[in-house]
Amino acid sequence: MQNVFLVGLMGAGKTTIGRILARKLGLKFIDSDHEIEARTGASIPWIFEIEGEQSFRRREADVIRELTAQQGIVLATGGGAILNPDSRAFLKARGTVIYLRASVNSILARTAHDKNRPLLQTADPRKKLEELMALRDPLYQEVAHMVIDTGRPNVQSMVQTILTELDGLACQAAPDCVTQAEPSMSEQTTILLNVDLGERSYPIAIGPQLLHDGALLARHVGGRKVAIVTNTTIAPLYLARIEEQLRAAGKDVTSIVLPDGEEHKNWASLMHIFDTLLANKADRKTTLVALGGGVIGDLTGYAAASYMRGIDFIQVPTTLLSQVDSSVGGKTGINHPLGKNMIGAFYQPRAVIADTATLETLPDRELSAGLAEVIKYGAIIDAPFFDWIEANIAKLVARDKAALAYAIARSCEIKADVVRQDEREGGLRAILNFGHTFGHAIEAGMGYGQWLHGEAVGCGMVMAADLSHRMGLVDAATVERVRALVAAAGLPVKAPDLGTARWLELMEVDKKNEGGAIKFILLKPLGAPSITNAPQELLLATLAACVQ
Repeated sequence: MQNVFLVGLMGAGKTTIGRILARKLGLKFIDSDHEIEARTGASIPWIFEIEGEQSFRRREADVIRELTAQQGIVLATGGGAILNPDSRAFLKARGTVIYLRASVNSILARTAHDKNRPLLQTADPRKKLEELMALRDPLYQEVAHMVIDTGRPNVQSMVQTILTELDGLACQAAPDCVTQAEPSMSEQTTILLNVDLGERSYPIAIGPQLLHDGALLARHVGGRKVAIVTNTTIAPLYLARIEEQLRAAGKDVTSIVLPDGEEHKNWASLMHIFDTLLANKADRKTTLVALGGGVIGDLTGYAAASYMRGIDFIQVPTTLLSQVDSSVGGKTGINHPLGKNMIGAFYQPRAVIADTATLETLPDRELSAGLAEVIKYGAIIDAPFFDWIEANIAKLVARDKAALAYAIARSCEIKADVVRQDEREGGLRAILNFGHTFGHAIEAGMGYGQWLHGEAVGCGMVMAADLSHRMGLVDAATVERVRALVAAAGLPVKAPDLGTARWLELMEVDKKNEGGAIKFILLKPLGAPSITNAPQELLLATLAACVQ
């Protein structure tokens, strides 16, 4: 690989990522817009204003022709460079082309105050961007050897993904080459991410042995009082260590140990937390620590949102499912006999500390349940990640530390970006419920605790893929890929027979539904979601095909 060429709309991150990529690859970085400015002695906005866009495009085509003839460069092209057919041909033939794809919302957020984007100096920048996206996206796709979505908040991790993809492309041309299975993360690597929500932003730390770092947890505790909420399974493993570390940091520590299991995510457990807080005179500066899986995280978060109308809490997830999903995003709550998670609040934690070493003691069934949520992220928003999971599912099931670290980090990146764009599930965030409409019905219909949440979601994803096919959104091969991956993760692919009437009754009790119509998150295609209603005859056909 002699050259790497980056294409994409303005604000997609070509210059930022290009500089880092060039450093990593030992290549020279060039920005075509900066090259044009250096040659003309004028800024891009000035050229647009004085000479017009057509003249600028001629200059741009000349620069692209000359630069792509060089060797050993990473070239960040202007957003419109691919409009010229000759430039597209040069890019495609003379290097590896990476399309950095960004959403209109992301680009608007990045370019809102940038006056050096002449095409966006209009009364309606959003409309202009949508027009540019419609025109240029097919051309970017035409020249690209790979497509990378740049919505994720961690640039270094995104660069590592690109390096891995480049490694794979190089190996295709060299049959004896062995490509890396996943980005090269040391077993001791700590990954730091951020959920960007303005004043409610918070960090996510992912890595091994983080529970041995008492200062890491203590620095997020503002007041003197701390209440640790955990369960009977986790308490013997980690509670004493955390109590000791917090007391050494001068904190007054109370511990609340609840029974383990989804069936205890209820009003009685919530009241037990409140009873203990009140008995110990917990004040508004008390911090709650959720030490456990998704049940403990949801319960503790809801208690924090409600006690004295809101106190701080920290997520310390100890299961794969909670590390990749439920600890991030601020959804808190309890179950009701008529519906899962129907009572709760959106309430963000102060921090998430995910110690990957806790997965070593996780039962196999719980590990598989967590893999369901990992698969979900690839299926709905990141097709290359789905491909990676397929290639590495055996390593994930075998608890390969590097594979798990990457899966957790990428899952958290995806969720953090979705939450950033839609914190309170007004639209986009609903896509994270892929498989959940069917899955929640299974959990409620069987009785909470009979099926693990991840088991129900895994089966629900197979059902949602089947329904997607019946509605003409994906082909049969896609359904089989989803089914095979869910099965390889050790999850059920056949749903329990609840009876058609009961299935429909349970699915009608769903937070996404509007006006009594059941809304589904479906695939259109793999790696992209569709939020839609389904004709009842097709839904009944899916139930008939997927119920054992």
